[in-house]
Parts: sequence; C-alpha cells; structure tokens
Amino acid sequence: MNGEFVRWEDAKVPLLSNALHYGSGVFEGARCYETADGRPAVFRLHDHIARLERSARLCKIRMEYSREQITEATKELVRRNRIKSCYIRPLVFCGYGSMGFAPEECEIETSVSCWPWDAFLGKDALAKGVTAKTSPWRRISSSCLPMQAKGTGQYANSIAAKRDAKESGVDEAVMLNDQGFVAEGPAENIFGVKNGALYTPPLSTGILEGLTRASIIDIAKSSGIRTHEQAFLRDFLYLCDEVFFCGTAAENTPVTKIDGISIGSGERGPVTRMLQDRFFDIVRGKDARFGHWLSYVETEDADEEGIRKAKAIVATQA
Repeated sequence: MNGEFVRWEDAKVPLLSNALHYGSGVFEGARCYETADGRPAVFRLHDHIARLERSARLCKIRMEYSREQITEATKELVRRNRIKSCYIRPLVFCGYGSMGFAPEECEIETSVSCWPWDAFLGKDALAKGVTAKTSPWRRISSSCLPMQAKGTGQYANSIAAKRDAKESGVDEAVMLNDQGFVAEGPAENIFGVKNGALYTPPLSTGILEGLTRASIIDIAKSSGIRTHEQAFLRDFLYLCDEVFFCGTAAENTPVTKIDGISIGSGERGPVTRMLQDRFFDIVRGKDARFGHWLSYVETEDADEEGIRKAKAIVATQA
C-alpha cells in the first residue's frame, strides 16, 4: 500500500474515501501460475499494468507510481507471500479529501493485493461448463462511461447482471449492449465457435479489450483457427457449436446452455478444450512461443533441477 508492504490486518483506508462512496477508482486483475520449473509467473503482467495506467488516464485519476514500480512491487508481493498460484488485484483510487464530486482534491491511494483463487465460475466449470441467461440489464454504453477503462464504479452494472443470473438459477449472464447486440459477460469476454471458426464481439460493441480475449485470438491464429470479430445477436449464440467465456478470473470456461437452450452437444467442445489446453500450457511455461507473456518471480526455494528440466522441455518446443 502506497509504497510499503503491510500486513493484511493493517491494510486500511479512511471511511470517507471518495472511491468508497462514488466509485472513483481503477483496477486490474492478473493471475500468477506455478510453472513447470516450480517458479511462479504472472501472466501478461506488463500488459495489465499498462492497461491500469490507461484506465487511470481515461478516468482522470493521476498515477502516483510508475508502471515499472507497480510491476516490481507486484512480483515482490508474490515472492513475500510465498505463493505459487494466485489472483492479483492492483488498485488505484481516490481516497480521503473531498466528499463532493471533486475526486481531484483527494489523496490517491495505490495498492496491490494477492490471494489464492481457484476457478472463478466454480470448481468444475472448466471441464463441465456453466449455464447462462441473457441479462435484462444492458451493458453500459461507451457514451455513458469510458468502457475501455476498468473503473470500479462501472462494475455495479456487472453485479446487477450477476445477481439476476444467480437468482434465476444459472451460473452467469450474457449482457447485450444498448443496440441489442451481444457484448460480454459481467466479468468476461465471450466467444462462439461455428464450423471450426471463432466469433467474438468487436470493441465497437462497448466491450472491455480483454487481455485473455487477445491471448485466445493469438493462440487460435497460431493453431490455424480463424477468428471473426463481428457484431451478432443473441440467437447467433444459440446456434453455435460451442460457446465459452474468457477472462483473467474465468480463464477459458465453456458455456453449455444459454436461456435454456443447449449449445452444441451441451458439453465442452473440442475447440474450447484445445484452446484451454494450449492456454494452460502457456501460463505454466510449457510453450516457448509465448514465453514473453510470463513474468517470473524468483523464489528462495526454487528447484534448480526443476528449472533445468523445464528449460529442456521448452527448448524442444521452440
């Protein structure tokens, strides 16, 4: 917090923090994975911190720390917590200073937290998939808020959609934009698979430019799978062979049913499974072609023999 490592119970903020009342903050969500050589590695850490900086600029929140400082603090945080796999939450927000709509008068608070977090959509979701429904709550338009920013206040929209889905007896929501086109989930981008090709909404539909989404597109391209970024209505998803959500928290989660309609076979499909396998090979350091996406955390108990063997495995795949 604000340049110092503090114990969890001492990480406190003022009750009258502007962000607590009005949502004047930006954040990121990154994941760290234990890799083949036993070392933790944060997936696309530099890209996450770069997006945090862009979000702050869009929301007119000044950054007190550089991209490099937050990146190094994140790696050190993982190391100090002696944790191999975790979720990471960088957060920049307006603290105490003004209770009016003048966040520029407030102190800027900067923190990074990490904790163990398994499958975001449920223990068996990656293999068995999840059910979803079209949310009655439309995705906030870019004409209302800067949707290319991960602003804290914007996620009240996501909470409304998620709550409706859970109360309706399904796992997740599919959100439409104000024109009725499919946008994304409350915290995930969405893909459909049809005739072996991928389809995903374009940025012009008001979705967040997800880093996992971009990764899936790159992985698909390297596997010879075509990806179409185009707007489509919800009934397009009903007729897809496969549908999956993707995101830092959700990773790559198949969707087996939407609005009571089974998608394809009603089970995880072959394209989704292949992309899952390739994604997890990459984040666990088993695919040298995408090794630049990993920021390794050097730990005191690193297994030197494991590192040597893992490097040999990666070398054979290069």
